[in-house]
Amino acid sequence: MPLYESVMQEKPPIVLDIGNAYTKLGFAAESHPRKIIPTEVVLTTTGKTKFLFDYATTEELYDQIVDFLQTIFFKHLLVSPKERKFVIVENIFGQTIIRETLARALFIHFDVSSVLFVPAHLIALSTLAVPTGLVVDIGYSETTIMPVFSGVQIMSAFKDQSYGSRAVEEEIKRQLLATGVKEQLLTPSVLEDIKVRTCFVNSFERAYKEDRQAPPNVEYGICDDDAVISIPGSLRESVYELLFEQNNERDSLPHLILRAILDCSMDVRRALVESIFVIGGGAMVPGLLARLKQELQHLLANDDYYATRFHGQLQFKFYQAIGKQNFTAWLGGSLCGATDLIQTRSLTKDSYLRSEHVPDWSNLCDNRHGG
Repeated sequence: MPLYESVMQEKPPIVLDIGNAYTKLGFAAESHPRKIIPTEVVLTTTGKTKFLFDYATTEELYDQIVDFLQTIFFKHLLVSPKERKFVIVENIFGQTIIRETLARALFIHFDVSSVLFVPAHLIALSTLAVPTGLVVDIGYSETTIMPVFSGVQIMSAFKDQSYGSRAVEEEIKRQLLATGVKEQLLTPSVLEDIKVRTCFVNSFERAYKEDRQAPPNVEYGICDDDAVISIPGSLRESVYELLFEQNNERDSLPHLILRAILDCSMDVRRALVESIFVIGGGAMVPGLLARLKQELQHLLANDDYYATRFHGQLQFKFYQAIGKQNFTAWLGGSLCGATDLIQTRSLTKDSYLRSEHVPDWSNLCDNRHGG
């Protein structure tokens, strides 16, 4: 019997992508997550809600992960995790303590059969069935850039910066407070809704036009308080400018992309220029890809630093995500869980219980070949 038939005859593996703001969850071989839920946990002791990764000690983190996973299994997925296979989509530079604690909760508390950790940038690219690309992940707390060539992540060219959806929401809050809006009205859910419903990215020409007319204001109703606040047109078009902000650090999103490409060897740069893949919830804002392409072409043509290091006629090209950008990495994990990799590359329960340690690419002991 072929291996893939035996994989699909078993219970489908559970695929989890636990982000800083939202968690995507579902089963392997499905085209979209069953649920997208906030990465928050309700404490059983106090009943208060807090972010999953807001912890003081390792044991506190362990208890919060156990409570969070119980909510996933028995409220949302409605399955028993015992003897199930799992695919966990993770940031390859994520915290080791979170990885180890998550594995301990799955193997010790929930008695799962195996766990496969997959890197988010690489697995997101697999949804396109292409081996090479520059993956730009605009998340909640940070933006990360990882070049991938022939299925291999170029770690030395990895770039990240602390602007993401959270920074945009903080800018919205700052500008609304300056207009006199009461702070108690601007809850996190309201700020996120304002960001999604009213804000957009300016075109390149309009962004640098000095005497431009502001777009119309939007009246936004807050149902819980029966209040209506006015969203200025200048706010709607300006909050995303922090991704393209010009400063002496040269750490805006276009600069980070170009620097990541320059940190790769010369023979792969053209391939990366022509295969940029933007994912993450922050990538869903209208106008982002068009503006990003224009910014990159402008820097390439007018910035002496880049003009002397990139050669030939280069045109930046972008892949379109299959489905929505906010769950592209989860979709890659779903595809991975439907292949024989779940059988051959997973960390089994027996292997984990021998050492209670998750092998890590950054640990020399885990990567040393016996001989």
